[in-house]
Amino acid sequence: MGRLARAGLYAGALIGPFGGAVTTSILPEIGAGFGRSAGSAASTLTYYLVPFAVLMLASGTLAQRWGPQRTIRIAYVAYALTSVLAACSWTFEVLLASRALQGAANSFTTPVLLAVIAASTPREKLGRALGLFGSMQAAGQTSAPLVGGLTAEVDWRLAFVVIAVVAVALAVLGVPQTEAEPERDASLRSAFVPSTLRPALIAFVCWGCLGGLSFLVAFRLDDVFGLGAGERGLLLTGFGVVGFLTARQIGKAIDRFGAATTVVVGATLGAGLVAAVGTTPFAAVAVIAWALTGAAAQGVLVSLNALVLQNGSANRGGSVSVVQSLRFMGAAAAPLAFVPLYQSHPLLGFLVPAALLVTVPAVVTWSGRAGGTRRTPPPPAPPPPL
Repeated sequence: MGRLARAGLYAGALIGPFGGAVTTSILPEIGAGFGRSAGSAASTLTYYLVPFAVLMLASGTLAQRWGPQRTIRIAYVAYALTSVLAACSWTFEVLLASRALQGAANSFTTPVLLAVIAASTPREKLGRALGLFGSMQAAGQTSAPLVGGLTAEVDWRLAFVVIAVVAVALAVLGVPQTEAEPERDASLRSAFVPSTLRPALIAFVCWGCLGGLSFLVAFRLDDVFGLGAGERGLLLTGFGVVGFLTARQIGKAIDRFGAATTVVVGATLGAGLVAAVGTTPFAAVAVIAWALTGAAAQGVLVSLNALVLQNGSANRGGSVSVVQSLRFMGAAAAPLAFVPLYQSHPLLGFLVPAALLVTVPAVVTWSGRAGGTRRTPPPPAPPPPL
């Protein structure tokens, strides 16, 4: 059972991104099922993401109090039940409510899984373990539109049945036992400390400027290169595929060079690639650059998780949940921030995010190092005896 639980620990990384993105390719079918437009059906994404991101500010701390084994099983069972509700939705409003409940349940999975990985992995191997976790998240994000589309060929409701079955299997597996005891007195305040808030700020900016920029890439592929919806969807999956293929190598780099270094390197490389996507006159270059951006995004995200989980905080679950929450808030804020820039001038929609990627992680990381190495001057030496 130990090995199966360990496998379930990493398999659990799939279900959150998968459940969130599974409706992206079947919005027309969902809308048609309730007499709504595909645009109205897109609200199923928002109803999932908002409670997911907001509740994650506190879910990791609550999980620290309750213990990981109990929390993860309750979360998976709730996820399965809400998925069944989504599959059986008799009105569009019921579907939206079930999506909100799915997001709420999922907010209690990712922080717990990451905290258990940190508690059960030697420090010198943590980067590789987090890299594997990141690759599984990328696999879930990438495969969701494909699985959703295939099931919709029969009935879009089957996509939620698949999620429910997987969630039940993960609930049976649970997570490995660790020596860490539940922190009954874990407080929200203990998660909102500088060593957490600095990575959270980087996560907010970087995910908004990397993964959160996919809609803008789709705009450019349409406006400049005239690609159809199917072509755009296929080409955008390169981001997730490359992220999946490179996450474990990024984890090894973190173990070797340190998370603070790899987060800055990943963000800087991402800046160059985002700028290339927005300026190249060649569609092939834009597609390749966007695919490689998936590796840069993994470099940032896996490094941020490592920074938080290695900082020695007693409330590791709470700290990592704050970082993950700000990550998804950044993705939600990206359209509000960058669509007006793109409409003003297409180059601004890409060059401004590139500039933020170059500056914010480097400045925040440097300020954290400076603050951590600042020392109190020694007291003056006593006067010599007379």
